[in-house]
Amino acid sequence: MVRLPLTPAQLEAGRRLGRALRTARGERELAEVAEAAGISPETLRKIESGRLPTPAFGTVVALSRTLGIPLEELAENWNPTAEAARSAS
Repeated sequence: MVRLPLTPAQLEAGRRLGRALRTARGERELAEVAEAAGISPETLRKIESGRLPTPAFGTVVALSRTLGIPLEELAENWNPTAEAARSAS
């Protein structure tokens, strides 16, 4: 099975997810959060920078738990209109 390229909307959703995770991490060290979530620091770095726009579900769950962010809140980042709605308010 061939994986289709990501759309611009999917790439932007990945960047929003990365920004949300970076904001939630706050002053915590990247390596500390990555270790607690059971992922490599490089993986977390890629997610936060948007270079890994579609992380595995298990990775998102682990980061959600580690950072204390409800999955629903992270899922909102995948709605292409979420950013526009927040900006309009």
